[in-house]
Amino acid sequence: MNTCPCGSGRPYAECCEPYITGVRLPPTAEALMRSRYSAYTVHAVDYILETCTKDNKNPIDPKQTREWSEKSQWLGLKILSVEKGAVSDTEGSVEFEAIYERDGLKDVHYEKARFKKQDDKWLYDEGDIVPKTIVRSSPKVGRNEPCPCGSGKKYKFCHGRAS
Repeated sequence: MNTCPCGSGRPYAECCEPYITGVRLPPTAEALMRSRYSAYTVHAVDYILETCTKDNKNPIDPKQTREWSEKSQWLGLKILSVEKGAVSDTEGSVEFEAIYERDGLKDVHYEKARFKKQDDKWLYDEGDIVPKTIVRSSPKVGRNEPCPCGSGKKYKFCHGRAS
């Protein structure tokens, strides 16, 4: 991987990788936000968990986080706004959109995330998530049509079965 997934345009090795590998600490809330997005793309779930405050009101589920990271195709990060969160601050917020595709559906994770600096280390504290409309990346498969997996079965008897 050459260009960092966070969208900075810089090489991954010079941008988010040093934060994810523990070589350096992100200096700002935005840098932490970008590195957490990159961690999802490279499936560095331990980093995502380690960069949360211990008193997080909505703790992150490690199993669900790993599944989301691994089963999604990450398409991009858009930083919409940043409030505070500079090197000299102790708290800040980053409003962002993380675009991804999972199970043939394109989705946007929209969040206004809040960060706290504890012991000179930026940590994710909590966020307000706003659901967005899901857009299909491919046409909907009818239940009586052949399953797109190539099994030869009708979709309703293959991948369209209710769990």
